[in-house]
Amino acid sequence: MDTGRRIPFDLYTHCGITEAWIGSTYFDAEAPLSDGSGNPPEGWDNPFQRGTMTLASETEAVFTDDAGHEVKFRAQPRTSPSKPLCA
Repeated sequence: MDTGRRIPFDLYTHCGITEAWIGSTYFDAEAPLSDGSGNPPEGWDNPFQRGTMTLASETEAVFTDDAGHEVKFRAQPRTSPSKPLCA
């Protein structure tokens, strides 16, 4: 993984902001975001939010966008999502 690199990124938000798949690694949001009903919070696009993912290190990534959102993610030692997809 090329740390320090910024890449265009469409963050999946439909079930809330909980995790991201970057390259071959799953990352969990440090502080998951939701409207309390399994949707993204107000002000987020649904089902994706377009922005930039910055690979801060091998285990840390940060999503930002033009709306001012910022979400920090930490790498997880698994090869599949931790949560089932919502309906």
